[in-house]
Amino acid sequence: MGTPDGIVRKRSAHSVTETVDRLQAVLTGKSVKVFAIIDHSGEAARVGLTMPDTKVVIFGDPRAGTPIMLSSPQAALDLPLRVLVAADGAETVVQYTDPLWFASRYGVDPELAANLAAIHALTDAAVAP
Repeated sequence: MGTPDGIVRKRSAHSVTETVDRLQAVLTGKSVKVFAIIDHSGEAARVGLTMPDTKVVIFGDPRAGTPIMLSSPQAALDLPLRVLVAADGAETVVQYTDPLWFASRYGVDPELAANLAAIHALTDAAVAP
């Protein structure tokens, strides 16, 4: 079932902003809708708090997610997909829910959960040197 905690972690060769920009470009190039980019660190700074550069990219494709939500309506709690891009010391780390863990959590047939497997290649492209 992938990683023990259900989280896939990858190091990026780029800053948080560059990684988010690269991910957004990859998604747009694949006609995947970017619903939002949440700038947690930017919002913290806006109210006088500090935290490492941290952003969440929310994206999806109804052709992939809708069949999963029809199969298991609770899966909508974690759809559309999310990728966390955050500074961890001098490194940038990309994290997301493993599709196999997702399938197990919501009782989604693994074949249907394969609709989400593209997240691996999408994030690989964003973190590559």
